[in-house]
Amino acid sequence: MSPTLYERARLDLCYDSLTGLSVGDALGAQFFMVGRSLADLRAGIPPPPVWDWTDDTEMACTLAAELRDHGTVDSPADQDRLAYDFADRCEPYRGYGAGAVVCLHAIRDGMPWREAAGRLFGGEGSCGNGAAMRVAPLGAYFAGDPVRAAAQATASAEVTHTHPEGIAGAVVVAVAAAQAASARISGIRPTGASFLEKLRAYAGEGQLARGMDRAERLLGRSGLPSVEEAAYELGNGSRVTAQDTVPFAMWVAGTYLHDYPAAITACVEAGGDVDTTAAIVGGVVAAFTSVGGRPEVNGVPPTWVDAREPLPGWCERS
Repeated sequence: MSPTLYERARLDLCYDSLTGLSVGDALGAQFFMVGRSLADLRAGIPPPPVWDWTDDTEMACTLAAELRDHGTVDSPADQDRLAYDFADRCEPYRGYGAGAVVCLHAIRDGMPWREAAGRLFGGEGSCGNGAAMRVAPLGAYFAGDPVRAAAQATASAEVTHTHPEGIAGAVVVAVAAAQAASARISGIRPTGASFLEKLRAYAGEGQLARGMDRAERLLGRSGLPSVEEAAYELGNGSRVTAQDTVPFAMWVAGTYLHDYPAAITACVEAGGDVDTTAAIVGGVVAAFTSVGGRPEVNGVPPTWVDAREPLPGWCERS
């Protein structure tokens, strides 16, 4: 039986995950710039401050604030409020995709979110990685309750993503963060293969699910594949879809769940949509490691937190 978690403990987990997500996002974004060196990162020397965060963090902050203030996102009223807040806080210069900007601006102008999200991509809806990139703090909040984490993640994704793959990507990441936070509470780190195995039931039956199957096989092999090999097999987010992003991010999280710097370095090594893979991985791994870490666990380095652009005041922990 999972232990009862009180609100303070849930928010602790949520905000640790948000820290990991935002630092990963901000650090990953540095590697789209000239003069940033992977060799420096491998040597433990971070790129120069300040690391500006992107839309990944802005939307994750809105989710964390929603949980802080209301503890849920799954009622119609919750979804209406969440959609409005996403739209109201959208700053396109943060790196939002074109589809996201169109959707959020339509919501800001008064269009119901179901209509705005549903009309994207010729009515198919978005299968992009945006719902997955922001959701780890929600999963951490629902530690020990993967079913509820999945339901809440679905509701949070639907306000911008109506394609089944886009929703499934968010669900898998949320359940991963819930599992990571639960492992932190128990003090028992799962093996990489067992970590991914528990996610499979939440991946659906489409392309993303097949990617998760490949990720699990890679982790189950004798001898750890290189990051480059994993990215070749699973994708690195360069297509900006959930299918091309989440399986690799979950492989990294499962492999480096105990070592936040190594996990983020793996995302940088893989290239592609680095800020998003690092945000997803960072949010999941930090739910297990916390900031600073503990014996045998390397958490989010405090120096990296200091280098990250401060988070907006409206999402501060109450």
